[in-house]
Amino acid sequence: MEKYSQYRDRATGISPFLPVTTPLSAITAITHCVIFLFRLPFFFTLALSYFLIFQYLPLPVAARKIALWAMMAIPGIWWVDLQLDGVKRGTLADQPPQRFPHGGTVIAANFTSPIDAVYLAAVFDPIFTISYPGTRKVQRIGLLQAVVMALSPVYTSAPDESQLVHISDLLHEYPDRPIAIFPEGSTTNGKGILPFSLSLLDTPADTPIFPVSLRYTPGDVTTPVPGRWVSFLWNLLSRPTSLVRVRIAEATTNTAAAKANAPSISENGSSGLRNRAGGMTSEEQKVLDRIAEALARLGRVKRVGLTLQDKAAFVQAINSKKA
Repeated sequence: MEKYSQYRDRATGISPFLPVTTPLSAITAITHCVIFLFRLPFFFTLALSYFLIFQYLPLPVAARKIALWAMMAIPGIWWVDLQLDGVKRGTLADQPPQRFPHGGTVIAANFTSPIDAVYLAAVFDPIFTISYPGTRKVQRIGLLQAVVMALSPVYTSAPDESQLVHISDLLHEYPDRPIAIFPEGSTTNGKGILPFSLSLLDTPADTPIFPVSLRYTPGDVTTPVPGRWVSFLWNLLSRPTSLVRVRIAEATTNTAAAKANAPSISENGSSGLRNRAGGMTSEEQKVLDRIAEALARLGRVKRVGLTLQDKAAFVQAINSKKA
């Protein structure tokens, strides 16, 4: 993969778009094939039943969460390690509910796999959104769309304005559910944090923002290259277990929005007080940096400077090789 060295972050040496592979011996491959063929019909039956029927039934939230946990149990996805930043192990049960994402808050999560959305739905039941470059608004989507988005093409621009909403509108419409935002805008292999879109800057000043990091072992269930559903399902269903490690940072807020005297900045960044990133004041850049640093620290990775345009170019290059 050295031929793709131009898509390696120069400052850190990290290649966040390269797919993670796990070599198998001949005997191990046979075992994995048997496990895959055994699980596949059960997984597809439950997944199709949930997304086509179950989620539309007037059932309690707990019933939907149980179905999602069952969907993750079939491929052996185990939640092995949940930690709150700054909280000692074994004391999670003693923490107040406000220490976890809840209704009226925002989840800022890293984005690496379709499993991200299923896990967040099973634990927090959030409203999912898509973030796009160049706009502070987001697009509201359902769980299935969030799953599909992890293997969708890279969006380097926003869709029609009519499809976008303000985060404050979602918070008002769904006061009992958190709002899930993937500020990177597209998936990586979990080895780095991409530069954020502007969407988190639309969060009201009094709304807690919880950085949430999800890491997988092995890492081949991450999906940095769009369209590779077959390899994702093979990696997911053929292995005995996949482990999920979750870290939740202490909530932060959009301190830039709290400054009542700050200049107004339009969607196209028309204010004269902005930094080199464009469309942001220095205080707003600090807000994004603070959340990005929290995600990088929680995931024990580093921030990278590669953008969605770089990922789009990488995807074109790797697909051209296979053509």
